Amino acid sequence: MQIGPYSLSSPVFLAPMAGVTDRPFRQLCHEMGAGLVVSEMVTSEPRLWGSRKTRLRMDHQGEAGPICVQIAGTEPSKMAEAARFNVENGAQIIDINMGCPAKKVCSVAAGSALMKDEQRVEKILKAVVKSVDIPVTLKMRTGWDHDNRNAPTIARIAEDSGIQMLSMHGRTRTDAYKGDAEYDMIAQVKQLINIPLVANGDITSAQKARQVMNYTGADAVMIGRAAQGKPWIFREINHYLETDKILAPPSQQEVSQILQTHLTNLYAFYGEQQGVRIARKHIGWYCKSHQLENDEQMSTFRKHINRVEDAQQQLNEVTAFFKLITKNRPIAA
Repeated sequence: MQIGPYSLSSPVFLAPMAGVTDRPFRQLCHEMGAGLVVSEMVTSEPRLWGSRKTRLRMDHQGEAGPICVQIAGTEPSKMAEAARFNVENGAQIIDINMGCPAKKVCSVAAGSALMKDEQRVEKILKAVVKSVDIPVTLKMRTGWDHDNRNAPTIARIAEDSGIQMLSMHGRTRTDAYKGDAEYDMIAQVKQLINIPLVANGDITSAQKARQVMNYTGADAVMIGRAAQGKPWIFREINHYLETDKILAPPSQQEVSQILQTHLTNLYAFYGEQQGVRIARKHIGWYCKSHQLENDEQMSTFRKHINRVEDAQQQLNEVTAFFKLITKNRPIAA
């Protein structure tokens, strides 16, 4: 798949997720086979660019390209300025956020709330495309609510505005992440546009990825929550798409190594104190990927590890525990 001058290594992408797709996680997912990894969304408000949170979100040191940065906002001029600023700081693809359903984003008419205002959408897309000499992509939903599913209109506006790839989550803004994603609208939009379309929403396995691509005609799939605690899902999907065979789950030794590397990179990126706190949610997701969240042994471990404050102790205890459980229990496929 091609985006501008970039040939992507696989049609399986990592979705942008605030608080999740930081640099350590993006690098891990890329190593696991993600063809494109998208940053956490960066605000278009210049007054916030100097904050530690935004500086970390804009840190791409050591990342393999193409570096894709998602920006969020409501004002065309500010979005254009944010695009230029991120290009100056290493972005090679700019992605525009019109898919986030979070209240704090939508309450200021950003994210998926923008889909309510088609004229503003067009102004933002054209302003951003005009402001940079790199590919601009768009992430969106099927609409604002079930009575206002205007994805076809937004998709046409996007293509006419110079957007080079469209990613579409199969839910409306009011759905948030409730219920099941639906793919009929994605299939409908695919028939209307000539730019690549990426399907997103509830793609949790290699078989589901193939099913969604076949049903919608999408050029690629985007994986979000299913990658949390299971970054090897990218290579599993790639293998299935290429061979029609299910890849064996990672070995005990590999899971242990993935965990060690991920946690160590979190400590190095955030500093040990913040890194330990951020690592806790990832540890929880790894636990869920083993389908052991209701297990008494796992529950006891989770409660204990969430109280650990020392990075080395956290790393040692997590590594030892996962070595223990993977000797006796299968990893979720």
